[in-house]
Amino acid sequence: MTSSQLIDARTTEQTSHAPATGRAARRKAHSSHKRSLAARYLGYVGYFVGAGLISGAVVHHPLDPDRYTRIAGYGALVFLAATVLNEFLLTRERPGPARMLIVIGSSLLLSFGIGMLSGGLQHFDDFPARGAVLVPADIVVSFIAYVIKDADTPWQRIFSLLGLSILAAAALALFGLREIAAPMETAPGGGHSHGTAEEPATDDHAPTATTPAPATTSTPKPASTPPAHNDGHSH
Repeated sequence: MTSSQLIDARTTEQTSHAPATGRAARRKAHSSHKRSLAARYLGYVGYFVGAGLISGAVVHHPLDPDRYTRIAGYGALVFLAATVLNEFLLTRERPGPARMLIVIGSSLLLSFGIGMLSGGLQHFDDFPARGAVLVPADIVVSFIAYVIKDADTPWQRIFSLLGLSILAAAALALFGLREIAAPMETAPGGGHSHGTAEEPATDDHAPTATTPAPATTSTPKPASTPPAHNDGHSH
């Protein structure tokens, strides 16, 4: 093969492997970018919406257990849907079935951890005793869930120096928040009713001002008889 034939062969090979730059190719790439942007937006919003629903349900659960249990379930489903979208559909390397289950389980645990922290801080004044437990518990739960979810971090890091530091911080937070919540629970007017507060009871023994009706002793007047009509005739 001559040198000119080798040059022609290389040119033909480079041309065949060159990406398409026509109008159709640009339109296809632009459409794919738009779809990925919409999917990434939905996945991003799904994390916050799911965590927000869970946070409200965790804090308000004692008010209406059936209702807020359903809301927590809806929030968990939204959070899991966002996890599947971000971790499995929008990623280039999809994990195996075992890793998929680990990611889903840890994401669900992480959603409740974030919900407890958000709800506990937001409604601490309304539910001091409950918030004093939720906030420290989230510190531990969210850390464990994040370590399990992160593929680049071995799960043994839970028991590392960082893990022990987070556990100590949670214990201090629990002690301090309980000290803050104790006087708030005994203060009058505390609590978060959302319209469930009972109306003040009325005092049945309170004297009522009544005005006695005046007694009437009038006797019926005799009916007046009409005067006799004298027409000049004697009967």
